[in-house]
Amino acid sequence: MNLRQVEVFRAVVTHGTTARAAEILNISQPAVSKMLQALEHSIGFPLFHRIKGRLTPTAEGQLFFREVEHAFAGLVNLRGAAARIRDYGSGEMRIASLSAFSNNLMPSALASFMAKHPNIAITFQTRMSSVVRDLVSCGQFDLGVVADEIDKTGVECRPFVELRAALAMPEGHPLARLDVVRPADLDGYPFIALSPEDTARQHAEAAFDRAGVKVRTVLETPYTMTICAMVATGMGVGLVDPLTAKMFMGRGLELRPFEPALHFRTMIILPPHRPPSRNVEAFIEELEAAAAVAV
Repeated sequence: MNLRQVEVFRAVVTHGTTARAAEILNISQPAVSKMLQALEHSIGFPLFHRIKGRLTPTAEGQLFFREVEHAFAGLVNLRGAAARIRDYGSGEMRIASLSAFSNNLMPSALASFMAKHPNIAITFQTRMSSVVRDLVSCGQFDLGVVADEIDKTGVECRPFVELRAALAMPEGHPLARLDVVRPADLDGYPFIALSPEDTARQHAEAAFDRAGVKVRTVLETPYTMTICAMVATGMGVGLVDPLTAKMFMGRGLELRPFEPALHFRTMIILPPHRPPSRNVEAFIEELEAAAAVAV
């Protein structure tokens, strides 16, 4: 079986006769018949009922045609991708990011990039850092932004944004009277924590241990945005990055500096053994420019 035989089969089913298929494909009618016979011999079952010179697809032929249509749809997509690559370089870009930047840095960087590169098709997904790492390491995505606790094997890493943690609290909370919050100040207050694997949480727990404080954790989440949302409802207090917390300021949440200094560190990751395209490098520039303004 070869692609030309399959193309002939598709043309006969689509147009109804070998004569019309031959005309469309610009070959002779005997050539059409010969290729159909060769295809049937190759796959091992008849594709058509031949009754009084007319061809009607068999049940198996109809099933095979369905699969052929799927395959040709893929070829159409390949032609489109080739055209985009020819005209615009890499015609698409796939980006994944941790959620902390999905409502601030990413929209700003994407808007700026797309204004300069309107013909690049972009796929953007927000995932946990470990999932982003897996998507990039296997080459499904071209670029990822992750927290620094990920397994760094199998990806190329570049340092990105470092944000000092602040304590988020409901508006009017007793801790809002303090200029700086320290571990001992959290004693007795309900605490909303990041996931245990988060390095910022690990450093926070080390600070609590040094101060002899055992915080009362009421909820765990991998997302600082979720911490902010929960804090704004009055559920408790939590350590967050101030960039994510900005959108909650004035909406039930206050921030205070936290001592000792703790940091959220992030990285840009790229697939291994594959130089980034010009478009990926251009987007990284936009991302870094957005971070320089926001941080």
